[in-house]
Amino acid sequence: MGDDVPDGAKEAAEAARQFAFLENTLLKNRTLTIFGEINKDVAQRTTEKLLALSFESGDPITVFIGSPGGHVESGDTIFDMIRFIKPTVRTVGTGWVGSIATHVYLATGRENRFALPNTRFLIHQPAGGFGGDASDIEIQAREIVKTRERINQIIADETGQSVERVAKDVDRDYWMSVEESVEYGLVGSIITSATELPG
Repeated sequence: MGDDVPDGAKEAAEAARQFAFLENTLLKNRTLTIFGEINKDVAQRTTEKLLALSFESGDPITVFIGSPGGHVESGDTIFDMIRFIKPTVRTVGTGWVGSIATHVYLATGRENRFALPNTRFLIHQPAGGFGGDASDIEIQAREIVKTRERINQIIADETGQSVERVAKDVDRDYWMSVEESVEYGLVGSIITSATELPG
């Protein structure tokens, strides 16, 4: 009877099984990944996993980040949750970490911020699409300014740079190599092997 199952259904079942295996293996090892665009779904899944792991034990959690950024408030959710839970969270940048993903990366102290050798970082001011009548556009513009100032302050606090320097740097896309990111204060350590992460 199993032979009557269409090939597409078999492939879907196998893909689901492999995905579950990967997810379970990562969670058993207290490891999360954030790849691709950060949105509401990514924020929800990441929040649920962080909470579940924090309820399980106080052992450190490692979060690998390779993302161009995405929705600001979704990034804020992950940032706040990393700081909210009791276990130490270590962030590891890989590929490129940009925009609101850099904000998420900065949720941990510098001693817990790592990056692989070929990682690039991007900081810039938050973008926003304006719509509606003139009053709505004015309100949205004010919110963008407040968001930019808030994120600039966090970058300054976490890197040791002045708010004035950060504001100037983020006025346009500001790219950094991993070595430049260490000098800037974004990255605590460049690592090439899992053995270099604290036990």
